[in-house]
Amino acid sequence: MARPGRLGVGIIGAGKVGAVLGAALRAAEHAVVGVSAVSEASRERAEALLPGVPILEIQEIVERSELVLLAVPDDALGELVAGLAKLGAWQPGQLVAHTSGRFGVGILKPVRAAGAIPLALHPAMTFTGMSLDLTRLMDCTFGVTADAAMLPIAQALVVEMGAEPVAIAEADRTLYHAALAHSSNHMVTLVAQSSQLLRDIGVDAPERMLGPLLRATLENALASGESALTGPVARGDVGTVAAHAEALKEYDGGAGGDVLAAYRAMARATARRAVNRGLLKEGQLADINNALDALGTPDNGEERPGNDPAGTQEGNRE
Repeated sequence: MARPGRLGVGIIGAGKVGAVLGAALRAAEHAVVGVSAVSEASRERAEALLPGVPILEIQEIVERSELVLLAVPDDALGELVAGLAKLGAWQPGQLVAHTSGRFGVGILKPVRAAGAIPLALHPAMTFTGMSLDLTRLMDCTFGVTADAAMLPIAQALVVEMGAEPVAIAEADRTLYHAALAHSSNHMVTLVAQSSQLLRDIGVDAPERMLGPLLRATLENALASGESALTGPVARGDVGTVAAHAEALKEYDGGAGGDVLAAYRAMARATARRAVNRGLLKEGQLADINNALDALGTPDNGEERPGNDPAGTQEGNRE
């Protein structure tokens, strides 16, 4: 016997996110009535995670569904929603949720105009597009945005998928997404750069060297915040910072390399925040910036902030 409140769900976009969330909703006993999949990879993913679910055209999925999940790239979302509105596809009372981190419900204005109910459900995790993601959802939060009266519906859907909903105001969606991208995406770049450096000096398995260090650092940072900060910048060890930067300049073949640019930018930001928290003195901040400036003007347009120990520049406010 079906549980009450079960919905017919249509998945538009069988990418890594859409297929996994469709499988999670199916596990909660909702009926997935159709999925759209264009590429061979998305078709294979749909077959693996949503076996037996028919692959249909987008308009047919919308017509069949009580809940439509739009799991498409950010830049395609607005055009897709508007195009379906022109076709008269949206139905009064229908739930329409997208998985974009950047947008709230404003981008679903054509949905609202048709009498459907807009929801924004963004999972704050990275996806592999495989079944192991279903387990990871149990430790995941979703950034949820909806009209106040509809927020409990959005929250309930997230809970049914095994995750935790966190309400994000419409006006805060871009900053919310920037925070996630800044931490997750840029961490991958930093790890890749560090691995490259180690590999190039003969370390055969950089992941074995970096893994314990990075896991401990992340755990400490999440538990203790910036009080967990260690290293030469936090100590005001200007000589070491200067030596690092000079070595990276030589490695990059000049001041325009991406590894040096990342090191300089992060060293400046770390030093500025350390001063704001009383970990460094104002003079130490100036010394660190001067040591980095001594490398010459970078070729990549890297900004050179002035010494602003009190954090009075607009960009330094927290």
